Amino acid sequence: MKYIAAFLLAATPLAADPPVIEEVNVTRSGETWRFDVTLSHPDTGWDHYADGWRVLDMDGAELGHRVLTHPHVHEQPFTRSLSGVDIPDGVSEVQIEARDTLEGWMGTYYPVQLPN
Repeated sequence: MKYIAAFLLAATPLAADPPVIEEVNVTRSGETWRFDVTLSHPDTGWDHYADGWRVLDMDGAELGHRVLTHPHVHEQPFTRSLSGVDIPDGVSEVQIEARDTLEGWMGTYYPVQLPN
């Protein structure tokens, strides 16, 4: 019976640390916006890494999505950019949400004031 309990415990995934949005820089380029997002995450390799972030309006509608295609085990924190994000007129604040390969979208949001 001890062996079964130990096996079940070993097979249960442990809660992983979520990606953390460390910093966001936003610039306007013509009619669209560029987002430079710095993330930290304890990437362990292909089995668990931060695999994306997205720009949402304050109602939760997605305005842009950056896919991260590989782990950043030895590059922490790291910054990746997304250009060409169309923000509707009159919107002055958005939010950023990160995801990882194990937990998916985090459900925590980093608010960002858009520069005038």
